[in-house]
Amino acid sequence: MSTMIGDLPVAVIGESDGRWRTTTLCLAVDFGSRDDPPARGGVAHLLEHVLMSAPVDGGRSLSERVERLGGRANATTGLDRMFFQAQVLGDHVPEVARLLTRAVLDPQLDEAVLETERQAVLQELAAAAADPSDTVQDAFLAACFSGHPLGRPVGGTDQAMRAMELADVLGVHRYVLLRRRMTLVCTGATAPAEVAEQLADTPFAGIPAARPSAAAEPAAEPLPDLAAEPWTPLDTGADPDGFSWFATGSRSPSVHDPRRHAFTVLAQLLGPSPASPLYRRLRGREGLVYAFFTWSRGYTETGAWRIMAGVENRNLRRAQEVVREVLLEIAAAGPDPEDLAVARRQAVTDLVTTAERPWDHAMALSQETGLGTRPWSLETGIRDLERVTAEQVRQAATFVTEHQLTVARPEPA
Repeated sequence: MSTMIGDLPVAVIGESDGRWRTTTLCLAVDFGSRDDPPARGGVAHLLEHVLMSAPVDGGRSLSERVERLGGRANATTGLDRMFFQAQVLGDHVPEVARLLTRAVLDPQLDEAVLETERQAVLQELAAAAADPSDTVQDAFLAACFSGHPLGRPVGGTDQAMRAMELADVLGVHRYVLLRRRMTLVCTGATAPAEVAEQLADTPFAGIPAARPSAAAEPAAEPLPDLAAEPWTPLDTGADPDGFSWFATGSRSPSVHDPRRHAFTVLAQLLGPSPASPLYRRLRGREGLVYAFFTWSRGYTETGAWRIMAGVENRNLRRAQEVVREVLLEIAAAGPDPEDLAVARRQAVTDLVTTAERPWDHAMALSQETGLGTRPWSLETGIRDLERVTAEQVRQAATFVTEHQLTVARPEPA
């Protein structure tokens, strides 16, 4: 069901389960780093920080209030979504639901809060810049979505962060975030109907009157053409005893496209499990890597499928070649039937495991339902994965091999 908070429609959705004593509240917003103004990269991420840390109604911040109740609070900024979350015992849900919505919709931002959180973000950026497993992911997205807002780093840059002013943050909050679709997702002990009822009479007199009565959709920007250059492995002239991370893959279908399920299963098929044919080759047969990861992530109009691996520089080229060889084998002949069955089971188990963690399930529900705009259930998700065919996986692998790109960090000399 849905409720109105002030003059802004905020859908309230979710699933309750009597086995839980805690409730997770997740305010999900159709807003992310892709919405940063070109000269203000990272402002969405900074806004997320200040909204969690600013005083609420003249008192302590949302984060501190939730923690003082014995709960936990956090927020996440992605490329096209932002999540504000709190998990508390059922008795505290009415208070925390009001605090959460108030903190996001009507923040009390000032220079002191901005400067404190700016310094925190600068430290976060410095830590990320020092970690090649982090920078390689930004480099991959920049290559995959070159020239598009999806290719910009979520955190922005050190220079942009230092130049950020309070007016920049307030402007993005009022004229972008508040104009986007929002959904309050409840998972755990408290039913969504209860939360909607508790919020129905919430006073929001201080919320800026400039907000429209209906959430505006983000402006669509055309995606650049996919890379057409032949794939070649990266080599390095660096110390052979050094260590690098590489990411390889391509775009994948959007979060709304049913073809995405085949890419999810392909990621499981080539995942870091001993049951994976890629694991058997990369680690078991050739001993090239210790850790690697695979995933497919859908965004509003497209997605990204990738493998990321950490390797000694002497193994960098060969590890990429093995990934390519396994992808080409699947693209040519399809997956081994037994391996495919395993991959489908693993994908289903991942989905079910997420649903059994209320914190993660709240975010998943907001994504799968399109912020409350379409029906979805765990059973639907399981069915979609179980129906993925060998031919669909073969086609997914073909698409990846035809558009495959690779980046490495530290950058090869």
